[in-house]
Amino acid sequence: MKSLADLKVSEKGIIKSFSDEALSVKLIEMGCLPGSEIELNFAAPFNGPLAVKVAGYHLSLRKEEARSVTLED
Repeated sequence: MKSLADLKVSEKGIIKSFSDEALSVKLIEMGCLPGSEIELNFAAPFNGPLAVKVAGYHLSLRKEEARSVTLED
């Protein structure tokens, strides 16, 4: 399965599900709903945070958090 952490800069995906239940609640509250399009805008070097665009705004996520967001194939 492909996760948000697997995207390259400027790539888009559709959120399918979340593997971390506790984190999924926070992400859903921030607009990361299953079926929503998400785009990777920036990846900081040295395993730093990722900047994504979802629901019309920008959000920063740690790489570990991005791995818990499963994307549709």
